Amino acid sequence: MLPLPLKLKGAPGSPYTRKMMAVLRYRHIPFELLIGDQAAKAGMPEAKVSLLPTFYLPDERGELEAVVDSTPLIRRFEDAFEGRHIIPPDPALAFINYLIEDYGDEWLTKAMFHYRWYYPADIEMAAKILPRWTNISMSDENLVKMSKFIAERQISRLYVVGSNDITAPVIEDSYRRFLAIIDKLIQQHPFTMGERPGSGDFALYAQLTQLAKFDPTPAAICLAQAPRVHAWTDVVDDLSGCPAADDGWTDIEDAAYLQDLLTEVGRVYVPALLANAAAMNKGEKEMWTTIDGRPWKQPVFGYQAKCLQWIRQEYVRLEDHQRAQVDALLAGTGCEALF
Repeated sequence: MLPLPLKLKGAPGSPYTRKMMAVLRYRHIPFELLIGDQAAKAGMPEAKVSLLPTFYLPDERGELEAVVDSTPLIRRFEDAFEGRHIIPPDPALAFINYLIEDYGDEWLTKAMFHYRWYYPADIEMAAKILPRWTNISMSDENLVKMSKFIAERQISRLYVVGSNDITAPVIEDSYRRFLAIIDKLIQQHPFTMGERPGSGDFALYAQLTQLAKFDPTPAAICLAQAPRVHAWTDVVDDLSGCPAADDGWTDIEDAAYLQDLLTEVGRVYVPALLANAAAMNKGEKEMWTTIDGRPWKQPVFGYQAKCLQWIRQEYVRLEDHQRAQVDALLAGTGCEALF
């Protein structure tokens, strides 16, 4: 049993912080959010890799350790807390949910980083607000220095997620298609998993807290093209009052409404995963490939090689009839290439 309230370090500008806070609200799990240096002042341990959010949870000896990575954390909390689960009980549907969550966490975040640090208006907004989110009392003089530091550091790291002049058209077209797909989907069902949200919904929502609600350029696109998605992001922010009926999950046999979204996954994210893994296997430091009929260039990314491995492991765990259900839903989407 995990001690409550859960304690985590995070920030409003971190989509993964927003993802986990929304999950905890929906699941009625009490939490405390530590911002800026509050965790250090409270004597919390440091994470091996400094990422947001960082949760402070007991290890096997009962000592607090700093834990990161939203996907395994969600599944740890699924085991630790009863009720209002966000992993569907049907393994076939749970696999589709896992794939959507990974797409949100690992592909849609490319659009988030791209827009935030590629266009002048977005750079100005982020540089001005992000340091204030972590220390609202900082002096104006220090805020100027911190804004400059954050902007220069993040712009210099754009290449890591694959944002550059070559890939910009692919990322931006994919974002616009994603908005159209989600706009259509939520006219049929409130969530990707039916009448109740799965972890994939929270992953998509998390990136939209920035893309649709904060960064000026993608927010303007969302408001003009898909105001319904803009509103959906606000709704998902606090689903603590949302029903979680046992029959709220969609049936895998009735999940054809997900095929447009899965086709987008297969169109852009799957080729990126495969090219990244191929480049790593060859010992290359950079991957060149074609995504959506256009060139793509970025450094190889070790974590996304693990993502591909984990997706395949989830697929292998399925029983034969469950795998057949997944295969039927993925047929023609491009996601078949994963296996």
